[in-house]
Amino acid sequence: MRSPRRRPVTAILLGAVLAMTGASSASGLPAAVPAPSPSGVPAATPPQEFGTDWDDPRTPEPSVPVPATHHCTVRVVDDAFDDFDVHANAYTPPAGCAGPWSKVVMRLEGSVAGRQFDRIGYVDVGGVRMLTLSTPEPSVDGIHWHVEKDVTDLAPLLADPQQVQAFIGNVVDGTYTGVIHVTVDLDFYTTGRGAPAARTSDAVLPLTDTSRDGSDLVGSLMVPRNSTRLLADVFATGSGGGCEEFWDTSAPASTGYSCPDGLPYREVDVHIDGQLAGIAAPYPVVYTGGWSNPFLWYTIPSPKAFDIPPLGYDLTPYLARLNDGRPHDVRISVVGLPAGQGGWTLAPRFRIWRDAARNVVSGTTGTAYASDPAVDSSVSGSGDRAGHVDLDARRELRVTGTLSTSRGPVTTTVTRSLSNTSKHSWTDDEADDTLTASWTDTQVVATGHGRGAPTLERTEQRWDKDGVLGFHPRSDVAGAYDVTGDLAITWSRGESLTRGGAHLSSRSETSSYEGQASWIYGVPRDQRHATADTRARATLSEKVIGRPATSWEHRLRAVNGTFVTDAVG
Repeated sequence: MRSPRRRPVTAILLGAVLAMTGASSASGLPAAVPAPSPSGVPAATPPQEFGTDWDDPRTPEPSVPVPATHHCTVRVVDDAFDDFDVHANAYTPPAGCAGPWSKVVMRLEGSVAGRQFDRIGYVDVGGVRMLTLSTPEPSVDGIHWHVEKDVTDLAPLLADPQQVQAFIGNVVDGTYTGVIHVTVDLDFYTTGRGAPAARTSDAVLPLTDTSRDGSDLVGSLMVPRNSTRLLADVFATGSGGGCEEFWDTSAPASTGYSCPDGLPYREVDVHIDGQLAGIAAPYPVVYTGGWSNPFLWYTIPSPKAFDIPPLGYDLTPYLARLNDGRPHDVRISVVGLPAGQGGWTLAPRFRIWRDAARNVVSGTTGTAYASDPAVDSSVSGSGDRAGHVDLDARRELRVTGTLSTSRGPVTTTVTRSLSNTSKHSWTDDEADDTLTASWTDTQVVATGHGRGAPTLERTEQRWDKDGVLGFHPRSDVAGAYDVTGDLAITWSRGESLTRGGAHLSSRSETSSYEGQASWIYGVPRDQRHATADTRARATLSEKVIGRPATSWEHRLRAVNGTFVTDAVG
């Protein structure tokens, strides 16, 4: 019989053991010096090892800035999730804060106690995805977490009554006792001095008549005939509990690796009427039970795990075709996914701008260039022996379209380039499992009005993951293993706007994580000696022409479940 493997077999096994019995025990990590909190109150001294309770999880992400105007709150979710039912609620716009609004903010409060896995869920409004989330794993005494998100982009949808659907698939029985309680509020901020009405799209639409064709999501989209800009957001996640949760460490079956889902290259494509219209690199999110060691995530989740961002596509060059008043076929697919393999959740939404001075906007869609994915790899391994998968992949897309608007001809050119490098290796029986990988996704949208200099909107995203997992048998206890994890993750996004070489604005955001954790598997709870030292850092900087540049930083550190650093600035 094969020795315990971490993914997926051992990852599921270890998670089940922790969920059934709760975390425990102690640390061999160096002691941390408590740091002052932002309020100036000294942070708590951490315990020498994990106990049965720990601090509520925190993220270093910035709070959403809000105007100093009157606001109204509408609660759209107030439910306890203990099954796999979709919870439906009615939404009505706030009577005391009629739109247009200067900002709309979503605030989620969650709590769970007892034994429970991490779970994946979503919140939809009017059939449009507002939030994709994963939940933290609880302590026996219980934890609470908070998520806030700027959802002003959904203001056109929120102007009318809608149906809200919330889902967090959860198992509650004699073993898994944690019921997940969640409330979601929407805060609507009115306009006022220094708080003008937000500039948003004119409409937000879902994909209609959806179905699955194999692993692809297919549906219909019909846009207003006077549309001048079309953006798509696709929430795309590999599901928890299966190998596609760990797609970035997948390997061909010939290697003997425990997640044999082919090469670790994934890409999310959008086709319109059978033609490739958009490409994007998915973010390899790590859920709070991931990488075989939940102690890494009990107090600080991996970047974006509580609010998984969508993939963005500019589909404006295809409006000349779409503006015919007819429904058009849209297909969303995951490139690199083995035939017949599922495990991906795909949820698109579409934001549309219209020409108020014209009923119909016509135009032409130029030729599109798209290279095939160029994936080079080196693979070794068999059975329970050591192996590796080295990968280098690239792809490009370029398309141009012109629309005849009331302000004259507008030409939009979208250029997208993806790259992924990965070095994944493991020793015999996957005792040590190492990954060093990076992903880049760059989109440049050039918008030209007549003969004037085009406006260039550049979006650059990069994700890095560097870590090693250990699962080593102990010589002093039969059937026991030392489980270790050492992982660093960085999520970064940069945006810039230029015209004719002149800088108009820029925004840069990063969220990073580093952590080491260890515990003993296969022994009674009070002998596990679980430890974790985890750190997170988020930064944000903005520059807008005519305004002073701004910057912000937030740092967190937790040792054995207790925060010792929470500092802004």
